Amino acid sequence: MPQQALLVMDVQRTIVERYADASYVTALADTVRAARAAGVPVVYVVVDFRPGYPEISPRNKMFGGLPARSAGARPDNGVHPGVAPQEGDPVVVKRRVSAFAGSDLELLLRAMEVDHLVLSGIATSGVVLSTLRQAADLDYRVTVLSDRCVDADPLVHDVLLTRVFPTQAEVTPADSWQRTL
Repeated sequence: MPQQALLVMDVQRTIVERYADASYVTALADTVRAARAAGVPVVYVVVDFRPGYPEISPRNKMFGGLPARSAGARPDNGVHPGVAPQEGDPVVVKRRVSAFAGSDLELLLRAMEVDHLVLSGIATSGVVLSTLRQAADLDYRVTVLSDRCVDADPLVHDVLLTRVFPTQAEVTPADSWQRTL
């Protein structure tokens, strides 16, 4: 039976430190609890690379400088403890911006018979935008939780949520989505 899944994307320690505050993590944790209570699977997506960053080309504008900036020990960049996965929650590792790029997300979703993705994460102009576009191209129904996405640029965040995303997804506050569960 097809179903929806909540994707919690790039809500990792170092990313939260750069883009969000404690209220975002607390609100997202409430949404994760509501999804679990309604039987909606929660899938975590994290960006990570092997030691030495062999997946990163120096031509990659977003990630190309990472190996040079990260000389020495790699930081612990797991899912933020405020929204940590529970035992049995899938954690998908991606190698690029989209949750689908360099990951087994599509295979996992097919096996779970998921046909509707509910997106949350950091950043709206990064993982949320890229994942939404690819999910729409793969014929998933998509909902974006407008208040469970964060971006460094409030104007870009607003334009994406009000003008770009509605062409391919339903955009709604988390409490509205939770009332439908």
